[in-house]
Amino acid sequence: MKSTFIQEWLPGLYQLKQYEKAWLGDDLRAALSVVAVALPVAIAYAQLTGVSAIAGLYSCVLPMLLYALMGTSRQLIVGPDTATCAVIAAVVTPLAAGDMIKHWQLVITMTAMTGVWCLIASRFKLGVFADFLSRPILLGLLNGVSITIIVSQFFKVFGITYNQPYLIEQVWEAPSQLVNVHWQTLLVSAVTIGVYISCKKLRPTWPAAMIAIIIASLFVWLGDFQSVGVGIVGIVEGGLPAFQTPEFDIGLSRELVMPALNLAMVSFVSMMITARSFAAKNGYDIDADKEFRALGMINIASAFSQGFVVSGTSSRTAVNDANGGKTQLVSIISAVIIAIVAVIAYQPLQFIPVAALGVVLIVASISLIDLKGIWGLRKRDKDAFYLSSITFIAVLVIGVIPGITLAVLLGLYQFLRIVMRPTDQILGLDAKGTVRSLGASGKAKAIPGVIIYRFNSPLTYFNAAHFKRRLIHHVAQAGSDDVKYVIIDAVASFTHLDLSVMAVIADIQFILKKRGIRLVLAGHKRRLKQWCDIAGVKVGEEGIRIRADMYLAIKMSGGYQEALHDGQVPEVKKEKGQDVDQVERTIVEV
Repeated sequence: MKSTFIQEWLPGLYQLKQYEKAWLGDDLRAALSVVAVALPVAIAYAQLTGVSAIAGLYSCVLPMLLYALMGTSRQLIVGPDTATCAVIAAVVTPLAAGDMIKHWQLVITMTAMTGVWCLIASRFKLGVFADFLSRPILLGLLNGVSITIIVSQFFKVFGITYNQPYLIEQVWEAPSQLVNVHWQTLLVSAVTIGVYISCKKLRPTWPAAMIAIIIASLFVWLGDFQSVGVGIVGIVEGGLPAFQTPEFDIGLSRELVMPALNLAMVSFVSMMITARSFAAKNGYDIDADKEFRALGMINIASAFSQGFVVSGTSSRTAVNDANGGKTQLVSIISAVIIAIVAVIAYQPLQFIPVAALGVVLIVASISLIDLKGIWGLRKRDKDAFYLSSITFIAVLVIGVIPGITLAVLLGLYQFLRIVMRPTDQILGLDAKGTVRSLGASGKAKAIPGVIIYRFNSPLTYFNAAHFKRRLIHHVAQAGSDDVKYVIIDAVASFTHLDLSVMAVIADIQFILKKRGIRLVLAGHKRRLKQWCDIAGVKVGEEGIRIRADMYLAIKMSGGYQEALHDGQVPEVKKEKGQDVDQVERTIVEV
């Protein structure tokens, strides 16, 4: 009983129960590498979100500890993420109207809301949403968000201010603002970039971002650049986070509800893509519903500890995997080290130059840009290319939040289009008697007098009319006088009872009967008979014929028997060579 509870609610802890001592060295090395990357990035993302630098560290500690216990991925590292921070900043900044205390409280509130949405999704088993936003849509979204961040940080790197909230206006304003470049700030940015590039080239395994920020901070401190206007993080109030109940007009909370839902969706999809990728590489599976629950709990924990929205991070997860991290112990060790910095060794954080953090954000965002990937979709899948491009352009033109909303709607549109207007096929027999699609290859031929129809989607009320039109169209093309039987592959499309669908089937049967054509449903025999009884659809000689198997339906059609007798078609057989008589005997036995 206890073991079952742990396995269900604390899968990470359950996995740690099988921990092997031989893994400790790899996990410790991976944890130190993760901390080296996570510390500067977390502080930079705090600046992007518009809150204190210490909040970036708070956003790592409890979420990493909790995910190590509740998550199903052994390699995934959670923490602040590019897209989530950009979304929060876009939503909260106009609502806070320059009030920094209100800004932080709104960030915490939105973080908690995101967590609640994730828990609701997990409760209703909505882990399938991991597949809702397709990779092309997410590709366009991440490219758009990355470019938006780069432009926003461009001004910090050059030490200039801007007055426009949207990307297009910022780009338009940039040339006129270059005359106001703060040269000392630009020098600090150049030092940061130089150290980062040199470290990457000469010592690729070293934590380049952390080293660059440390040297930039020393450069500002020793040169007293703060006295000439170079911006630094400033006083950092570290120590244990003190929980505060947000105090602001409740009406502002309503403005956060839908953005928090969008954020939960995007965070989960992004997290699942990363988690599944590394799980596949290391040979294990991910439970989507448990991941949704874990994402909800870590965001609530982040809000409780005065942090902001977190998700799975691809860069830190890659660092973990590259350094041989075996288990969730990597997250636990990393969280403890970051907690020590946040509670005890936080004073040096105040000397970090804002420009250096801007450089780190730009570098992180550049690594996410994959315009070549979007362009590459053009030849492989034009629909995917259009979806990705529209999402990318929308984020740039109308903003991050409307762009994400559009991405969700595009995902819904993509799904509905596939379900409402799926492909369909007319089937025939090849030379071996196997049922195949009729196509340009000519490997399969139609059975004289028989139409075998497959509709490649579950039938439901919103695509039943299209199903009817397509089937009648195929009958008309074949010539009603020549068709005696229409066989529908029920296995592919009759997946659940829908009275609207059954009414359409009755209409089709009536139309075909008037033309002297028998309608046959092949597959799900017992289930379809029950559904027909419930819907009042006639079955048998006066109505629809239902066969247990496609091959049995073909064999028992008069058109096939005549064609077989005349030598026009081969004896119909199963793919594995099993003949229909064997199939029939098996069905009777079952």
